Amino acid sequence: MASHEHSESACSKCPLVLPLTPAQKRRTKMSITELLDLRSRGVFDAATLATQNLKLMRSLVLQDNKNFIKVWSKTSKSPVRYELGKLYFENFQSCYSCIDSQPQVLYKLSKPSSKSEKIEDALLCQSPLENTLPSPSDHKPCLLTLTANSWLCRLSTETGEVIQKVYLSPDYKFRYLAWDLPQERFYVKSVLNKPTPLARQAGISQNTLLHFAIFHIFPLQIVGIMEINKTVFGNGVTEVNLSEGILAVSHNKSVKLYSFENLINKYMTNTLTLGEQSPCNGGGIVGNYPCGIPVNIQIKESLPVLFELQYGGDGMVEFGGFPWHYIHTPPQKKYKGTHHICSLADDTLAINGIQEMEGYSIESDAIYFHTDLSGRVLHFGPSNINMLKIRHELNSGLPCEVAEDFSITACRNNNATSTVTVTSSGRTVKRRFHQLDDDPAQETFRMLEYEDELDLLAVVAVTDEGGEGRASIRLHDNKSGELLRTIPLEEPWDETYQHELYFDRETLVHIEQKNNHFCCHVYKLHPNGTLMLYKASSQPLFQFPRPLPVDSGVI
Repeated sequence: MASHEHSESACSKCPLVLPLTPAQKRRTKMSITELLDLRSRGVFDAATLATQNLKLMRSLVLQDNKNFIKVWSKTSKSPVRYELGKLYFENFQSCYSCIDSQPQVLYKLSKPSSKSEKIEDALLCQSPLENTLPSPSDHKPCLLTLTANSWLCRLSTETGEVIQKVYLSPDYKFRYLAWDLPQERFYVKSVLNKPTPLARQAGISQNTLLHFAIFHIFPLQIVGIMEINKTVFGNGVTEVNLSEGILAVSHNKSVKLYSFENLINKYMTNTLTLGEQSPCNGGGIVGNYPCGIPVNIQIKESLPVLFELQYGGDGMVEFGGFPWHYIHTPPQKKYKGTHHICSLADDTLAINGIQEMEGYSIESDAIYFHTDLSGRVLHFGPSNINMLKIRHELNSGLPCEVAEDFSITACRNNNATSTVTVTSSGRTVKRRFHQLDDDPAQETFRMLEYEDELDLLAVVAVTDEGGEGRASIRLHDNKSGELLRTIPLEEPWDETYQHELYFDRETLVHIEQKNNHFCCHVYKLHPNGTLMLYKASSQPLFQFPRPLPVDSGVI
């Protein structure tokens, strides 16, 4: 994202913003040269400029004479993470920027002196531009890290310098960071207390399951710490998450949803402020060592349940759509392998709401609400990707209808071998199906990534060539499903290992796990072997405002 200084200097050079002429408005398409000329003369306003920039980028990415070339590779013994143009290695100790023609080191932190200082989890935070915050440092993007010894730290994304530190607790083992409201409110979760075999044998039962610490991020302020226990939430709790103000408590084959806002309003005993004394803390400073942050949300009775659902399959429940719907697999055995799309208002099954991916495969299909906020549903399988839409007629009294928007099909050899064979003894044997849908000898879809700024679907398709897997990235239009371009990857794709793919404008990042190490490959868009968007000094010719990522709404 361009800095404020860059924007101000640009505005001072082009103080006059001219409107588009009627002839220009009537034209639906312009060449890249025309768009660049109009932009240089200040014809577009800020919002239109951002839109035109992304249209330019999409057009360049889809040109056949612009190739994605692997410019950089690196191996690591620890997992590699990619976030908004940055690569993190060695458990967040090393950070590389992917903005230049190839990744460059931004900073390297000193190695922790003990295992207690190890970073357990991290979140990348982007400050809001529309708010005035108390401190200048609050406006800068930061990496929020959680260490094994319960320190919550804000690090500069450019230097790795510690901006702020908060001590959580000496008593609870916090391990996980996640967003409740993206870029607004997050939570820190402790490990789930499970009874040891000796405790079970002795009949000892622990009431406390885990603890939640909830924070506002800009500026960093504590909301409170709460305890999840068996007295309030019952036995058999397997997972607890917080998303969009909804507390989701999973049990064996069921999930219950609670209003977190109502919970705070009713059960918060004291308001806490970081850096100030609190009676809940024995007079200690909130967020300082050794006291940390006290529990100030104390639930002592059963809570009203907003929504409860029994589920089967892998236990995944998705919420989304317009109007609100949820996707689940009922627990009954006859529904195994199917996905039911139901109204959240009255649990009514939508017309054509039972979705099933026909065929045979080793890995199961996946279904979820599309992250483009269109309310559509993506049903992903090894040979087909179905984009579904939910139709709703106002005041009709009828359930919503699930209809196909478009479908993407893998390129397969339809000349399958005969299903009937004759043995040497003359016995006829008939096979039940031609082949597996994820047969490595045929083109198989392995994963899908959505690039929201370019409005493109990136589908990883893998085929077998000479006994090894070869992957290509198929770029499809998000609105129509039309195949626009195919990008081959240089490295082989071993399906026995885990893979991750990130598509970020002109950058492709492929992370693969091989035995006990990880490999990271970075591809950049080049025309004829020369990097497209950068001068020799590695300074960008132009930059685009980057919107914040949107969570998929999975609970």
